Amino acid sequence: MMALSADEVERYARHLVLHEVGGPGQNRLKNARVLVIGAGGLGAPLLYYLAAAGVGTIGIVDHDTVSLSNLQRQIIHTTARIGIPKTSSARQTMQGLNPYVQVIEHAHRITADNALAIISSYDIVADGCDNFPTRFLVSDACYFARKTLVTAAVGQFDGQLSTFKPHETGQDGAPWPTYRCLIGELPPRGLFPACEEAGILGALPGILGSMQAMEVIKEILGIGESLAGRLLMYDALATSFYETKLAWNPENPLTGRNPTIKSLQQSNYLDR
Repeated sequence: MMALSADEVERYARHLVLHEVGGPGQNRLKNARVLVIGAGGLGAPLLYYLAAAGVGTIGIVDHDTVSLSNLQRQIIHTTARIGIPKTSSARQTMQGLNPYVQVIEHAHRITADNALAIISSYDIVADGCDNFPTRFLVSDACYFARKTLVTAAVGQFDGQLSTFKPHETGQDGAPWPTYRCLIGELPPRGLFPACEEAGILGALPGILGSMQAMEVIKEILGIGESLAGRLLMYDALATSFYETKLAWNPENPLTGRNPTIKSLQQSNYLDR
């Protein structure tokens, strides 16, 4: 394991004095490989805090370019970068904050054809995408690749967060739930309007994205209680949090007793 340089020791000083992190934990962060899906509202604070924490290799999947309407909430981008790929803009900000972080750009859509190849080279995945087809695809791919997934979603004034590791079992011997235990099938197109139509309060994804970063860091360090088996919901207008338990659904089509989804097929992730 490579020792931290003198500059890194100073940079991560507030981590190093934490008993739960220390030198060994900071080296785990340095050696970790995290893939982030989306460099938008959720991905912006998530990527920024992972870079600040010293996660050694961070991959970014996003096919979009920076637009003016993004800047109300996507704080990793700047006005001067309008029109350039979001992956490139995010990389510039992240490496400007922490030059010790390697950023890998995947400036294209994630699909059933490339998902396993991309995901398999990382230790953990954080999904901050803005649509259900991608969310289902990433969750299924993480199951097949046996990778832990930290996922978040936001509405106009509310959000939710959970960790999925259905390739592992809980204390009761049953598999941890997958995203399909929460939402069994892909919702019909238009059932949940995109933020372009419905709007979103800009600070909201900042809160959920920062919490995603915390859960990713916890999983890497092996500290605290995982969100696996739990769904955390946040109501910004009421300033309240609500938690509900998630359990393995033996009828779900991915990890149930009689699974029907046995591989990634693009037809499983098309808007209906």
